[in-house]
Amino acid sequence: MPKKNNSDKKPDVHKELKGFDIKINEFGEIKTNLEVDRLNQFLDENVEDKKLRDREDLTHTTEEE
Repeated sequence: MPKKNNSDKKPDVHKELKGFDIKINEFGEIKTNLEVDRLNQFLDENVEDKKLRDREDLTHTTEEE
């Protein structure tokens, strides 16, 4: 069985996500101190979706409309 990493060091995060903490409990549930909607908004703004990159029918985003 693999060793557990018991490091208390906090990972580096983007300045907009300062204080972000995420844990997975013993039942596999994700527990976080940040709203899912806020996290999704951040990811939409800062991370390119590789699956949608080459689609021609999605050239316009909903924000532009």
